[in-house]
Amino acid sequence: MSATQNQYSTGLDKTPANYVALTPLSFLARSAAVYPDAVSTVYEGRVFTWAQTHERCRRFASWLAGRGIGHGDTVAAMLPNIPAMNELHFAVPMAGAVLNALNIRLDAPSIAFQLDHGGAKIILVDPEFSGVIAEALTLMKGPKPFVIDVDDAAYGGGKRIGEIEYEAAVAQGDASFVARLPADEWDAIALSYTSGTTGNPKGVVTHHRGAYLNAVSNILAGNLGQHPVYLWTLPMFHCNGWCFPWTIAASAGINVCLRKVDPSKIFELIPKHGVTHMCGAPIVYNTLINAPDAPKGAKARPVVGLIAGAAPPVAVLEGAENIGIKLTHVYGLTEVYGPASVCAEQPGWDELPADQRAQLKRRQGVPYPLQEGVTVLDPETMRQVPRDGETIGEVMFRGNIVMKGYLKNEKATQEAFAGGWFHTGDLGVLDETGYVIIKDRSKDIIISGGENISSVEVEDILYKHPAVLFAAVVAKPDSKWGEVPCAFVELKEGAKASEADIIAFCRGHMSGFKTPKAVVFGVIPKTSTGKIQKFLLRDQVDSAKAITA
Repeated sequence: MSATQNQYSTGLDKTPANYVALTPLSFLARSAAVYPDAVSTVYEGRVFTWAQTHERCRRFASWLAGRGIGHGDTVAAMLPNIPAMNELHFAVPMAGAVLNALNIRLDAPSIAFQLDHGGAKIILVDPEFSGVIAEALTLMKGPKPFVIDVDDAAYGGGKRIGEIEYEAAVAQGDASFVARLPADEWDAIALSYTSGTTGNPKGVVTHHRGAYLNAVSNILAGNLGQHPVYLWTLPMFHCNGWCFPWTIAASAGINVCLRKVDPSKIFELIPKHGVTHMCGAPIVYNTLINAPDAPKGAKARPVVGLIAGAAPPVAVLEGAENIGIKLTHVYGLTEVYGPASVCAEQPGWDELPADQRAQLKRRQGVPYPLQEGVTVLDPETMRQVPRDGETIGEVMFRGNIVMKGYLKNEKATQEAFAGGWFHTGDLGVLDETGYVIIKDRSKDIIISGGENISSVEVEDILYKHPAVLFAAVVAKPDSKWGEVPCAFVELKEGAKASEADIIAFCRGHMSGFKTPKAVVFGVIPKTSTGKIQKFLLRDQVDSAKAITA
């Protein structure tokens, strides 16, 4: 018997009886079989059951297969959070293909690049985006994809640019079509492009195994249980909606679709459908908190919300509680399927004063239940930093919920995985319990007179000012200090504050060298997922010209 063989490896092979590739397609099949009449999706008066959703997905997968779409092919979609977008997360992989959900706020050149780079053979388009897609198609260098229109009665504008409408394609498909489960769970399920701020974005390739595992991790980390009612405040194009199309299928829940984030609409849908869960960036929750019709206290229906990104301001965590939303902080990137770590709550946190509880809950936390690891390492030695809350290193992930790599970019893939960990580019520390706390993006640290200043820390103070709705801090060139903090502030409607007011407020809450030396008022540019576009703010104040001292 060889060294690689033993009694547990002889005659005990993988067979169809004891091994099946992990894929989120199994979640849809199970929910349709076990809960066929349970509601799967509601949107603007339309209601589908799990059996109906399963059939619609099989039909469209059949239609795709009939057009020769199969293993290794890319199907793109430029759609808001409507039922068709949810269905494509199953129908496309059912045909063996890969879904490329496009950011609906992209310009034509960016879309053209992604369609060319990903080799999309088909694209589904909502009428709201038909103009930009039509322009993008003229800019493409390679073969143009076949266009399918997805009409939406809730949207009154736009025009058709496709050769067939989605419902017609679904109707033409075979209801008895058998889904093509992946031969290997490592097969690609989705292609998502990072929001690059310089040069072209990178194409992140994720696989069936990771999608399956993160879908389950979402249930465990977000306490979804069975039959949650999930409100789609998070864009489905963003990291495949953090894998929530597959999560809701696994938990046989209800997808409450929402075309765009509208506070009044959200506060209408929550009690109407009994919403239990939602997700979003801090900016989404801040918008809800400051909405004039936000229900508060006893009028607010309790909802569990996942909030992602760098440490959310304490004001957002406390404000969300006031309108009935209990937030759980998660963290991740496109490369790790969206959220892959969670600030796991400990017994006793709910009994703490609100400000103490918020400070604990704003940490990035620990690995997701089915992610192997997240920690802070010294990128030079690849050793874990001390748990002192002070030593800064790079936040890194390892495990099954990490991308396959970047499409057609082996160099970037190898760099991202150097040392056996995925390098996020985020800077953080470990506290005494081993929880990760992000201090900043590597490019967002301001080095003033040799002192490191975390823009996140300054922003947290700014959000405590009663007049501030949104805030962002970037480096501004300074002849003496090299660079100094410059604050961009968007005020609440009707609120007033001067530059002197803001600077004085900050000086009363932090060290003088960390205090912003300039304040710019106005609407702060944001991405479609609610992230503030700091690169535009840096350009505005010529951050690149700063000479750190």
